[in-house]
Amino acid sequence: MSESIARTEGAVVLVGVDFGLPHFDAELEELGLLAQSAGLQPVARLVCRRKAPDAALFVGSGKADEIRELAELHRASEVVFDQALSPAQQRNLERELGIAVYDRTFLILEIFAQRARSHEGKLQVELARLQYLSTRLVRRWSHLERQRGGIGTRGGPGEAQIELDRRMIGESIKRTKERLAKVQKQRGTQRRQRERRDAFKISLVGYTNAGKSSLFNTLVKAQAYAADQLFATLDTTTRRLYLGDARRQVSISDTVGFIRELPHGLVDAFKATLQEAIDADLLLHVVDASNPHHPEQMAEVQAVLKEIGAESVPQLLVFNKLDALESSQFPLQLQDQMNVDGVQVPRIFVSARTGQGMPALRADLALRSQAAPDGKSLADATEFHDAAN
Repeated sequence: MSESIARTEGAVVLVGVDFGLPHFDAELEELGLLAQSAGLQPVARLVCRRKAPDAALFVGSGKADEIRELAELHRASEVVFDQALSPAQQRNLERELGIAVYDRTFLILEIFAQRARSHEGKLQVELARLQYLSTRLVRRWSHLERQRGGIGTRGGPGEAQIELDRRMIGESIKRTKERLAKVQKQRGTQRRQRERRDAFKISLVGYTNAGKSSLFNTLVKAQAYAADQLFATLDTTTRRLYLGDARRQVSISDTVGFIRELPHGLVDAFKATLQEAIDADLLLHVVDASNPHHPEQMAEVQAVLKEIGAESVPQLLVFNKLDALESSQFPLQLQDQMNVDGVQVPRIFVSARTGQGMPALRADLALRSQAAPDGKSLADATEFHDAAN
């Protein structure tokens, strides 16, 4: 029946499965934003509860029938799951539903592939996509399933073909890693040159769409691409920032945004880009103060920072989008401290759009940049921050 239905290209059904884990996105709001960022149009959403994933279909046969009916009703051409699917589950679902099935990981990779601009960014995305594809050979090539040998044998031409494809992808991964290593070496040379200039290094990190690029543009009066969408910018941009109060220049970098369940392949592939965060003297952890889920988003950022080895880099919390807060949500103080994993971290509220709080942020950065070169720790700068308040 599904084969006779005229499907609408780009129309997708979003599916989320609640396994009882905390912070489940019951409205599939973020998955919908991801789908739109990838150029897709969500036409229906379905949420179900399970104790554990079904080994074959992830959601079970009954719910798969419901998804198929929903896709037929809305003429959807694709289904996107909010969780990662195994290659077998993805293949079985496509057979069951009769249309393409993707998971959250593929969606993020697709967005990254569309948005990468620099040579390094494109190589990083290519590597991550190859690594993802290498686990899904059984689904992507139909001829691989024709594995029938003769009497007394196992396998056959199909087995030889899948081994050939694995070897080809393995060689592509190796070549991409070699090309990426050369780019990483060049970036390392540039980084050492900045260190020789005694540049105080600041790196912006935060959940995607928290307003990092907007804040970056406001600070350095640059024109880095910024938009109200997930992963608006992927490539690290580094500029010089003059801090008048300190009478010195510092180096400031805008990095790729983080997200819940960021594919591990992307964390590994983007290690060179995120190296700016690892090597920074200070992390500006930008938070969307207007987002009701910002505590969970902050936790995700902290988890990724720990994964890349940047958890010990001093942080300054920058709660952005002050202008988007309701009057009842407005903070009593624009500068205070917040408990993050048992540590009191300085916090400042700003609006990159209106400029509110930006003079105070610049003054704070000047104070910290003055403290570090003299051999003082950034903890000293925190003391100065407390004294100023």
